[in-house]
Amino acid sequence: MKAFIVDRFGKKERGRMGEMPDPELRENDVLVQVYAAGVNPLDSKIRSGEFKLILPYRLPLILGNDVAGVVVQVGRQVRRFKIGDQVYARPPQNRIGSFAELIAMNEDAVALMPKKLTMEEAASISLVALTAWQALVEKAGVKKGQKVLIHAGSGGVGTIAIQLAKHLGATVATTTSTPNLDLVKSLGADIAIDYKTTDFTNVLSDYDVVLNSLGVETLNKSLEVLKPGGKLISISGPPDPDFAKDQGASWSLKLVVSLLSFGIRKKAKRHRVSYSFVFMRASGEQLDEITSLIDAGVMRPVVDRVFPFESTSDALAYVESGRAKGKVVVKVR
Repeated sequence: MKAFIVDRFGKKERGRMGEMPDPELRENDVLVQVYAAGVNPLDSKIRSGEFKLILPYRLPLILGNDVAGVVVQVGRQVRRFKIGDQVYARPPQNRIGSFAELIAMNEDAVALMPKKLTMEEAASISLVALTAWQALVEKAGVKKGQKVLIHAGSGGVGTIAIQLAKHLGATVATTTSTPNLDLVKSLGADIAIDYKTTDFTNVLSDYDVVLNSLGVETLNKSLEVLKPGGKLISISGPPDPDFAKDQGASWSLKLVVSLLSFGIRKKAKRHRVSYSFVFMRASGEQLDEITSLIDAGVMRPVVDRVFPFESTSDALAYVESGRAKGKVVVKVR
């Protein structure tokens, strides 16, 4: 099958189109013919080797962490899907590879596609929607009447997180650049802050939750707007001890991870708030919940650009530029 392959890790590695063996189908797997695949900053981070200590992928590696397509084969233990089903998923982290013509995944990671969406739209949803769900519903337990700040509101996670937080009944503030103020307001943001002209710490206070996807400076400043008992949740790091534990990391790696987040956890304690890191995991069950919200009109995808499969490298470069509004997608079929 045709696939987009990484032969070595490194910041200068671009990846290439090439031929790879068809994936192995296990008894609990569905084999999906890929129609479209979402492109995420995570793909670039994996390609550069940023996660190679924690996620020891074997090379050559097929990238891709978002998929929409059609089931073409099922394992003998599969009960939830049949050949011909239109599905979408974030593949389990140890079996990524949606930048390819075929992908095999455990059925527990997969869900039927929302009826309202095209393949390209569905491919844009899984990773960012699961990230928002696991941060705001699982980790933060956002409730009606709370105040939530979502950084980078026009990004992939931000566009979905704004809509989900509003659905949960929160007052939502977000940061974005000048051209995207109208977009984030249309998604439900109550307060849209232009980070180029306004320091969010000067206008926000007593927030219950902050969802961070930006750098260390924003992470540290976010502590200032939280009220005592508030929660600072980051999807861009640094990883915390709970993450290392969930990954089944060795004692030495747990120590390294603990040291990486020691500073921010200490500052959070001083502010009487908590810090946690979310590295999204695959979940077909949660995707079913997200499907219901999309079909009910509560959430909608925001797709910036769709690239042809042959231009996957260009799609990754566009995501790395930081200019994308919402998601970028590769059309495979």
